[in-house]
Amino acid sequence: MPYIRSSHAGGITTLVLDSPANRNALSTGLMRELLAGLSAAATDEATRVVVLDHTGTVFCSGADLSETAAAASSGDMPANMMGDVLAAVAESPKPVIAVVRGPARAGGVGLIAAADLAVCAGTATFAFSEVRLGVIPALISATVLPRLAPRAAAELYLTGDVFDGAKAAQAGLVNASVAAEDIDAVVSAWCASLVLGAPGALAATKQLLRRSPTLSDINELSALSLEFFSSAEGREGVAAFRAKRAASWVPPT
Repeated sequence: MPYIRSSHAGGITTLVLDSPANRNALSTGLMRELLAGLSAAATDEATRVVVLDHTGTVFCSGADLSETAAAASSGDMPANMMGDVLAAVAESPKPVIAVVRGPARAGGVGLIAAADLAVCAGTATFAFSEVRLGVIPALISATVLPRLAPRAAAELYLTGDVFDGAKAAQAGLVNASVAAEDIDAVVSAWCASLVLGAPGALAATKQLLRRSPTLSDINELSALSLEFFSSAEGREGVAAFRAKRAASWVPPT
């Protein structure tokens, strides 16, 4: 039985967490299939955007604690693979959208933070529950802390309290918190905008966002701008703009 359902339409690859029996926990099986799906999407020229969705009422409950308990003596924890999953999402050359229709906890929140864009239902709940289990949110901090305001991070990490969609948006964890029935419209609008971007430019912009450059990088950034204005994509984009036509990379409607 697969843990991930994959589909493709109109330049959009959708990867659906489909393990509702254990609340879409990050088990070894689910993470392996998710890594395979992300890898396939990254190398598929027809894929322009990746949407990460889920079945069931829970987006992701975090690490599979039953596997974790069973593996405690061997040290071969499922969490060892979680870093690979977070990196695959964050470093994907294709923009990734997280669709959060229900609760997320611990590693599931790290997965949301790794995505480029995230929308949640206002009724969804979140928590960094690690301290209450005697562990710390170390690994997911690589994706979570760049998203959160420092004061919000301190409160949410240290208390382990549950918070709702509105607070997730206020803290910077998600882009938008909306009524459940409006989620698909938000995702569709984002996808429609993202496919207008040049694939190479989108991938490089993702790298730029992860770097958070400063004025000390100005010479390097100037060279990078020149490189892209001179590239095939840059020349095509400028030509399409001047001719008032769609660029060659825009999927036909």
